[in-house]
Amino acid sequence: MKIKKAVIAVAGYGTRFLPATKVVPKELLSIVDKPVIQYLVEECAASGIEDVIFVVREGTQSIADHFDSTRGLEMHLAENRKEALLARVRAISQLANFALVRQTSRLPYGNGSPILAARRFIGNEPFAYLFGDDLVLSETPCVRQLTRLFEEHGPAAVVAAQDVPRAEINRYGAIALKPGREPLELESVVEKPEPERAPSTLAQLGRFVLSPRVVELLLEAKVGPGEELYLTPAIHQLSKTERVLVHAIEGTWHTTGDPLRFMKANVEYMLRHPEYGADFAAHLRELAQSELLKR
Repeated sequence: MKIKKAVIAVAGYGTRFLPATKVVPKELLSIVDKPVIQYLVEECAASGIEDVIFVVREGTQSIADHFDSTRGLEMHLAENRKEALLARVRAISQLANFALVRQTSRLPYGNGSPILAARRFIGNEPFAYLFGDDLVLSETPCVRQLTRLFEEHGPAAVVAAQDVPRAEINRYGAIALKPGREPLELESVVEKPEPERAPSTLAQLGRFVLSPRVVELLLEAKVGPGEELYLTPAIHQLSKTERVLVHAIEGTWHTTGDPLRFMKANVEYMLRHPEYGADFAAHLRELAQSELLKR
């Protein structure tokens, strides 16, 4: 089955970026000249996704606005003969069909809840699921890498993964693989383990292709007051009865959920930019000789 729908979770508060995210959602913060969320949608579009469902919280309507047409701006660009900019602005609203779903307070916090919020839009078909603050630099779009594996092998889920330093594995879901399987198959996954207890340094990142069975498992999950609903336990449970594949992604994964990693991503994307990359590289070389970087 071809994967045509994607759910993108953008319902967080971006507290690590305050006060910058007091009004502006962190997913609209810019990596060079585009907001983070646009990179994700462009990745989906390049992967054959037709319908994108944003799961938002109260106050993040501006995410939908970014992907809507802006008549006043477009008229201004047309009148000033800025055709290249006009084309770039118009292309944004044509990337996909968009839907906006609010994650209500009756759902628990956690990265599993956006899936429940969007379940009526998902229907009874597999879908791509993306965390709104994970970027992947790659030749083949990361979502396409996953959908290709799903369409070829028909598992219950495909999980994107990449090796990280052991000291950082406690930030992610750590994956154990079934030995000798090709393609790679998930044996277990544990959320944010202590580094010395992690089954591996293979970290689950914010790209998945999931079957409707995952939605059922999340609905069945018993979450107490104040507890978070994580996707990882549902995937772990699914792997005990059905086939869950793991894809070691071809590309570089950047998390942008905190200022340090956000700036690291900005530097790499800027260096690759066709217009600004060379000048920025020269600036970094100058900085390398300055006192600023000798601290």
